[in-house]
Order: sequence, then C-alpha cells, then structure tokens
Amino acid sequence: MASSSARILSACISSAHEKDHPMRSSMFQSPKRKFQRARRKKLILKCSYGVGVDSASNLSSCLDFEPCDKYYNFKVMYDSLAFFGSKTMSRTGRRMHMNGVVHSGKAIAMPVQNAEEVTTNKKLLTKQRRVVVTGLGVVTPLGHDPDVFYNSLLEGISGISKIETFDCAQFPTVVFLLQQRIAGEIKSFLTDGWVSPKIAKRADKFMLYLITAGKKALADSGVTEEVNRNLDKSRCGVIIGSALGGMKVFNDGIEALRISYKKMNPFCIPFSTTNMGSAMLAMDLGWMGPNYSISTACATSNFCMLNAAYHISRGETDLMLCGGSEAAIIPIGLGGFLACKALSQRNSEPTKASCPWDINRDGFVIGEGAGVLLLEELEHAKRRGGKIYAEFLGGSFTCDAYHMTEPHPDGTGVALCIEKALAQSGVNREDVNYINAYATSTPTGDLKEYRALIRCFGNNPELIRVNSTKSMIGHLLGASGAVEAVATIKAIQTGSIHPNINLENPDESVDMNVLVGPKNEKLDIKVALSNSFGFGGHNSSVLFAPYKS
Repeated sequence: MASSSARILSACISSAHEKDHPMRSSMFQSPKRKFQRARRKKLILKCSYGVGVDSASNLSSCLDFEPCDKYYNFKVMYDSLAFFGSKTMSRTGRRMHMNGVVHSGKAIAMPVQNAEEVTTNKKLLTKQRRVVVTGLGVVTPLGHDPDVFYNSLLEGISGISKIETFDCAQFPTVVFLLQQRIAGEIKSFLTDGWVSPKIAKRADKFMLYLITAGKKALADSGVTEEVNRNLDKSRCGVIIGSALGGMKVFNDGIEALRISYKKMNPFCIPFSTTNMGSAMLAMDLGWMGPNYSISTACATSNFCMLNAAYHISRGETDLMLCGGSEAAIIPIGLGGFLACKALSQRNSEPTKASCPWDINRDGFVIGEGAGVLLLEELEHAKRRGGKIYAEFLGGSFTCDAYHMTEPHPDGTGVALCIEKALAQSGVNREDVNYINAYATSTPTGDLKEYRALIRCFGNNPELIRVNSTKSMIGHLLGASGAVEAVATIKAIQTGSIHPNINLENPDESVDMNVLVGPKNEKLDIKVALSNSFGFGGHNSSVLFAPYKS
C-alpha cells in the first residue's frame, strides 16, 4: 500500500513538474517514456477520485486537494523518522525531503504540517502517561517467589554454594586446573504449570527461567487467563533479554556436530538465540505488541526495562513484560570467565566469596536465574484494579567508549549515565536516598562505581544508603538488573533495605556511613536508583519511587 501511495504521489509531482518544463514534450520522449507518462496519468486518476487530469484546472485540483488516505501511510514513516531526528527518508537509493523544499506544490507541504502537529500533540500526551510496576516474577538462587527471595536477602542468607549440576573435576580444562567449583546455582526448579512439557524438554534453561518468571509476574499482577483474554493483545508486549542466550543448547549442538550435523538438535539455533525467550512467551500469551530482546552484556535487563517503559510512555502499549534471564553455569561459561580472570577463586568459602567493597574481594561469583517486571500504564492499571508496587520514573544509558571489559578509570561514563537518568526523569539528586549498586566484587569495578556515586550524590543533605544484592546471589549477568530491580522495588514496598554481607574489611577508599552494614536497615525511600554495567562499556541506571497519586 505504501508503495502504491508513493507511485501516486510521484505521478502527481512529476506531472506538475513536466508542465513547468515545456521542453519535456512528447516529441522528445522515447516510447518507454511515453508509456511511463501514460501510466502516471492513470495513477493521477486514482488520486483525484474521478477528477479529470487533462485540463490545468483539474491538475491543480489534484495537487491542491488533501491527498487520498493511502498517502497518509507516509505519516507513520515520517513520525518514525522524526524520532531519530531526521526529516529525510531514503527510498530505493534516492532521498525524498519531507519539508517541501525539493518539490513545489501543496501535496507535500500540507501532510507534513499535519504530521508535525500530530507529533507535537503526541509528545504532549506522552508526558501524562505514567509507568508503574504492577507485577514481579523471579527465579533465583534464593527462591522463586519475590517475597521469599527478598526475605532471604533481608536475613543475609547467601545463595552461593558448590556447583552440583556437573562435576567440575571431570573436565580437564581451565575449570579443573583452577578448581572453579562455586556459583549462585539454582538447585531445584520446576516448570510444572508454567511451561509446556514439550518446551520444557527441549529448551535451554535461560528460556525456561524467562517464561516461568514472566508468567509469575503476570500471576502476581492479577492478570489471569480470563483477564488476559480480554486485553487488547496488540497493546501488550515483551522485551526480555539475555547476555549469552542458550549456551547449553548451542554447546550441545557443537558436540553433536563432531559426529554429524544429522545428530544436531533441530532447535539448536532458535533455542540458543537471545530473542527466542521473549518470542516464546509472547506466543504463549498471544501478545502482539513490541517483542524483541536486547543484549548489552550485564546491562541487558535495564536496557530492556527502559525500552519497555518507553513504549508505554509514548502511548504505543499499555502493558510490557520486561527484564532478563541467564543460565551460563556450564563448563564453557565458567571457563570463559576464568580465562579473562573475572571470577573469584575462594572455592573453600562459597558463602564469603562474593564480597563487594571488601579489601579481600578477588572477582565475581557467577549466578543464574531470571527477573521479570510487568510495567503498566497507570490509568490502565487503575481501571483493571491492579496493585501498584512502585512507579518507574525512567533512566538512561551511556557508553564508556574506553575498553572491552574495564570501566573508565575515572568512572566518567557511569557518572554521565546517572546524571542523564536524573535529568531525563526530572528527579532532583537530593531526593535519591537509596542505591542498589552494580558492585560485582571486583577490585576495580566496585571503587569506580562508588566514586561515581559520591561524585553525583556526595553533597546530598541526607546520606544515601548503598548496598549490593550480588553479595548474596552472585552476578546473574544479563538477568542481574531485573532481579536487583525486584529487590529495589521490594525495599520500597517493605521500607527495609537488605545488608551487604561479607563486608568485614572495607576498602580504605569507601565510607561505611554510606554503605549498608551486615544487618538490614529501615529506610523511608524517596527515590531509588539501580545500576547495571556491562562488558563493552555499557552503563545503565533506572529510577523507582513509591507510587503517589
């Protein structure tokens, strides 16, 4: 339809253009040119809804009248281009300017003016669309229910233990040589009632965690099967990502290929790609809105949440499931992180291995699981009687543009990300009094983030309180941001923030008046900030606050 509209528009413009250039008469035209001109006349007849095109007056009418409905398909394209700061669109290698400068005539100028007015109105409307959190779902080393998970955090229970999924000693690799035997591993996990038996048998764990956490978030929000049937599915979407995707399925495929490609699982490729978890969940629910995954290493979840909130605030959707999922506790996953010297080697003391800001920290402990939030437009949530945990204020992301795995020495990208998050969300820095830090328990990363936090909030009249959920569950990679967002939201709801365990010998560069100690604390949270950063220099910050009508 858009192609047809373009031809109609092109015919109208070209006809007017030829009228102004008498040298373009039929005597100078080739047979092919004459055929094209005759074809344009037919198209103009369609555009003019029966108005003749032989006379100058009729041609003028065609150009002066508001274009036919088909033409307004371009308005959608124009709005999309306007979002990217462009008023030019490329079509078959040629540029068509939408500001009425290249071609004369009202056929272009009028629709553009209307499109700009619509865009302006939409921008005004989006400011009034507030985004709230109405559902939480988790699969973690500390439990698969948000309340169980957070109560364990408040009690300072560690979910890090020796790996049981496979025998590390059986692998004559770097895993065995360095005796990496600990992780934030999920010991028991059932898909019954959440994932179909067929998918549960074939899919990678990251997909099973994702689908389960997503459906639990819906159940938590009161979106039952009956409620789901009555939703406008075109306004419901899923954006749940993963840093590494289906590593086990892909690794098994490689092993099978050593024998023959015929031995490979036919689902090897689709079940290993990072987008397929979101896709399978959407298929299960029948949700037809935006559906994709974002992969920005360990910042994945925050990127997914920010994009989901964006679709709601723009008025494109009403409900969005968003977050992240990861299942990388397999030999190749452990070996890969060991090779880049990122993991802790404190195998003899699993529960003490993850110790952000402690002088003895020696790397992060890998974890697995999923976290999913249901974000919803405020008025939509009110109409269906949904419970509101907190308000999603917004956030931002930046890139260090410095190094693949190391953060910028000065924490410049982190500080810039936080500043942008505050500015774009309209939050005063003085209102932020709780931060769930990224803090992975690496010697350099912890301090660089800490310095950035002090740089941004050090002059606040009220002391900020900072903790790290990773001290108890390890680093869940692409799922970490969403799981930590759940912890942040539960802190807002309960008025209690969890402790930093294993912070026995604080690094001399940190202030224990800022960091939470070994016991949970009561705190009336005004605005909470949650950070996530990833390999590649990806920085992300999201902001939550208690919902106030």
